[in-house]
Amino acid sequence: MENVRFDTKIAVLLRDDLPVWQRLNVTSFLVSGLGTVQPEVIGEPYEDADGTGYLPMFRQPVLVFEAAKETLQSAHAKARARGLHAAVFTSDLFATGHDAANRAAVRAVGGDALDLVGLAVYGPRNVVDKVAKGASMHP
Repeated sequence: MENVRFDTKIAVLLRDDLPVWQRLNVTSFLVSGLGTVQPEVIGEPYEDADGTGYLPMFRQPVLVFEAAKETLQSAHAKARARGLHAAVFTSDLFATGHDAANRAAVRAVGGDALDLVGLAVYGPRNVVDKVAKGASMHP
């Protein structure tokens, strides 16, 4: 199999003080939005040898990083300044129970004041690298 090098990158940045279960939950929520506005990130459906079909997934790897709160806030500001589509997860969302409440919690706070615990971005590799600068690969 040929090793493909993509000119784009999908990155998830997680705050480094989250418990493991929250990191997994936040990652799941964050990446769920990328394919809705960036359909090119989704590959073709899967099929096993028996002909059973499976849902398509991302066409490229998702890189997961961790960072301090300040680095996450900086990454958010850089993503906004560069016009990247981003998904955000704030600490307030841990206390909500459904999508409408999640949206209301984010809407209630200005972008610079969001208490971010996670951020997902997609875009040109070099731009995403600049956004994620200061974060380290998740262990």
